[in-house]
Formats: sequence, C-alpha cells, structure tokens
Amino acid sequence: MTATIARPESGTAPVLLEPETKHRAEPSRIIGVGTAVTEDSYSQRELLDLFRIDDPRVRSVFLNSAIERRHLTLPPLGAGDAFRHETQGELLAKHKRLALGMGARAVRQCLAGAGLEVADIGYLCCVTTTGYLTPGLSALLMRDLDVNPGCSRVDVVGMGCNAGLNALNATASWSMAHPGKVAVLLCAEACSAAYVMDSTMRTAVVNSLFGDGAAAIALLADPPDAARPAPGKLPVDVSCSSAGPRLLGFASHLIHEAIGAMRYDWDDDQNKLSFYLDPDIPYVVGAHAERVVDRLLDGAGLRRSDIAHWLVHSGGKKVIDAVRVNLGLTRHDLRHTTGVLRDYGNVSSGSFLFSYERLMQENRARAGDFGVLMTMGPGSTIETALVQW
Repeated sequence: MTATIARPESGTAPVLLEPETKHRAEPSRIIGVGTAVTEDSYSQRELLDLFRIDDPRVRSVFLNSAIERRHLTLPPLGAGDAFRHETQGELLAKHKRLALGMGARAVRQCLAGAGLEVADIGYLCCVTTTGYLTPGLSALLMRDLDVNPGCSRVDVVGMGCNAGLNALNATASWSMAHPGKVAVLLCAEACSAAYVMDSTMRTAVVNSLFGDGAAAIALLADPPDAARPAPGKLPVDVSCSSAGPRLLGFASHLIHEAIGAMRYDWDDDQNKLSFYLDPDIPYVVGAHAERVVDRLLDGAGLRRSDIAHWLVHSGGKKVIDAVRVNLGLTRHDLRHTTGVLRDYGNVSSGSFLFSYERLMQENRARAGDFGVLMTMGPGSTIETALVQW
C-alpha cells in the first residue's frame, strides 16, 4: 500500500495523503541534527605553502576547487620543519582519535537540539570510511558517551561518501520498527587520516578536496496512536524538533560501468591506502542523476518542480555542477551544498547533513514542503531520499 499525492487546485502545493490503515507504521522523523569538526582550519593557499607545493598544476587544482577553508589535522613536524611522513598505523590511530572526538560532540549537539539525553538512545549507527576500527566506532562511542549497554548498534564501514544515506535508510527502518524509541545516525570522517603525499595529480586531486567532519541526526517514529500534527498542519516555525521532516522513501542506483571510479588502492611505495577519483566521475554521476531522482519521485507521484529543498552531497565543484545541470536546478537550489563545500570541503558521508543543518538554521522550510536528499560515492552509487515537513 502506497501513499498518494493530492493536487486540490492548480498552483497549490501537493499534499501527501497517507493510506488509511489501522495499524500502519508511522514514518520516521528527523528530530535533531548536530555537526562537529576538528580544531584547526586552513585556506587552500595556506595548505599549499605549508606543504611547500610549487607545482603549478597542483596549485591550480587547489585554488580552483571552490573551497575556501577546510578543517584538517596536519602531520607533526620533522627535520627542517617539514611535515613528517605518517605511517598507516599512525593514520589509523589518528582516525580513531579524531572520529571519536568529533563524533561525540556531534551526537551531544544533536541530542541537545532535540531535547534528549544520551540515555534516550535506543539505536546507534556509525558510518566511516577514513579508517578501520575493531571494535567499531559505535562500541567505542557507546563507552565514551556512557550509552546504555543494551543499545542496539551497527557500523557501516568503507562505503564512502554515499554511505550516510545508505545508513539513514537502515536507521529509519529500525526507527519505524521501534516506534517511540530514539535512533541516532553518526557520520564521522577523519579525512586527515586518509591521505598520501606524492607528486602525482591523482593524490593532488584527493588532497585538495577532503576535510574532517562529523554529523549526527536523531530519528523518531511516533506510535500509531500518538497525538501529532497532520501533514501540512505543522507549525510555521519548523526549526523546532517536533516539526522535523518525515522520511517518505529511498531510491538507489549503482552505476556498474563505473565500479572502479572511486576506490582505495594499496600504495606499495608509501605503504598506505591511497584513494582514487576518476576525473570523469562528475559527468558519470550527472548523467545518471535524473534516473534515480525521477524514480524516487515517481513512487510518490511527484515532479521535480514539487521539490522545495535540495540537499546534495558536497562532492566537489564539478560534481555539484553536473548534478545541477542534469536535474535542471538553480544555484540557489544548491546554495547549502556549495556553502558546505566552500567552508568545509568534502566531509564525505556527512556532507548532506551539514547542508541539512544549514537549511534548518535558515528556517525557510515550511509545513508540507518536500525535500530530496542526495549522495554519491564509490560503487559508483547515487543514493536519494524523499522527505516532507
């Protein structure tokens, strides 16, 4: 049984009509959001100077990235005040320290914004690609935050920049299956712990793009008999947690022919994992964006023109431009996406949640508005979600 869209008259915003059923599960709502970054931030020019990068090709990549600043934790200084080479083991230790620190701050901010306590968490999903931990980040975070040891948890590791929406799908499903219980999703990416320094353009592109960041959201599905405002009847001020958007559906698309376009390789010379980005991937993603977005919207009887808010992964200037052109969006539609890229760089799986936080702070979402969340990453994969305030 699916929901339908009613269009009472021309020019009137569509309203989602839920099917009438006695025991239907209520959609999950986003009731809180929080973000955190590492302590130090640098402009692109500062990073080039600090790393003594003189190659004009590399400098051009950094300075034409549409990124003004990024939060990074740089290596320690060695002989001659040059940055010391960090081993893979040291990078993994850095990932653990940074991901836990940022992650704890993001979760606490998220809970505080929703009027919740750590004791309220019933499910914790942690996403990361910038390092590997066993026990996983979820277990370590539960210990550090003193989360109830009976809390359910899961770790999503290695899926890349699209993983936040993959995990949101699973977290929303748990929330719907456990109405009245709080589920928390955390994306914690210590990109300072996933880099290689050499003279190749391959690493220059990666090193010019990513920054440290963590983002958390809390979800809640109301019990079927709970008193709540009907769709379209929420308060005008939707900055309050009780007016968070409902998650209505998800759609994914795996681009088989681009399976290796974003990947980790082992670099024998550096003894590190090295991330690779195919130069053509922005255009590949853009060319497939319409297919998955239209499938998402068709399932709810919506058109792209019905979408008031677009929260797209800040994957890079070319990726954002390709998505914008192929979906027929405006620069204003993607203002939060480009703003996050400008101020933080690509913070991987949590980027779209940084954009969501900015939208909520802007306080422009209104009752009945529809939004599309969209992420892209290794696979190559495009993930989407439909929400309604």
